[in-house]
Amino acid sequence: MEPQQQITDWLQQDMQRMQALRTARRLGLHDWCLAAGFVRNLVWDKRHGYQVATPLNDIDVIHFDPRHHDAQRDGMLKLRLQEWLVQPWSVKNQARMHLRNNRAPYLNSEDAISFWPEIETAVGARLNADDSITLIAPFGLQALFSDTLTFNAKSNNLAAFEQRVVQKQWLQRWPRLKLA
Repeated sequence: MEPQQQITDWLQQDMQRMQALRTARRLGLHDWCLAAGFVRNLVWDKRHGYQVATPLNDIDVIHFDPRHHDAQRDGMLKLRLQEWLVQPWSVKNQARMHLRNNRAPYLNSEDAISFWPEIETAVGARLNADDSITLIAPFGLQALFSDTLTFNAKSNNLAAFEQRVVQKQWLQRWPRLKLA
């Protein structure tokens, strides 16, 4: 099965993730997805044969809206999500995140996640109005299925990558992973 179809099937079979996708969709955000561990952890859990999903530290909602890029709005959106579904949400408008990262402005959400420290983390999922799922993956999906953890040279921050590997204990939690 192709990686895109496999991830879509796994998402559709995961009631918690589908509930999160439906809840985030209610916000009506422009160029949004649930990203980072939301997809990455699911794939790594399935590749390791885990029957119980690894708990998510948070659910990363990213979106791109240059008209409303203040952090306070993201805080309001987070509160709304928490009212609808009690989860540890994180909401970040990628139209302002270039400032925090000292980069040129991002073009859209896909461009923004293409600068994340790991290739495997730069994947997101969006639930469309017709309940189909769109995956956002600027580097494709193959790395997620290769049992690798790959530094994204585009991020230009090897120290952040190394720190995340240690802090998040990915190699211990998913022992088949290898640093690429």
